[in-house]
Amino acid sequence: MKTIDVQELAFFDTQDLAACQCVFDELLKEIGVAKDSEEAGRIAAIVIDLYQQGVRDRLHLKVMVENARGLFGRHHPMAAPPR
Repeated sequence: MKTIDVQELAFFDTQDLAACQCVFDELLKEIGVAKDSEEAGRIAAIVIDLYQQGVRDRLHLKVMVENARGLFGRHHPMAAPPR
């Protein structure tokens, strides 16, 4: 079981939330997922978790979420073309 050390909790401010929201919105638009879907919920959780772990660069965060959800390669501009 994972425990949380409340002394190490970092709270989101409006800039943090805006950064996560931007990545979340971009991903959902690119893959065509509705905001109220289960997949969107999983993506949101990953975005926030990675952000809390220190991934602050928007592109890096986006690529990491794509990889975590198995989305990389389908919509990424640097992906290899299909064979």
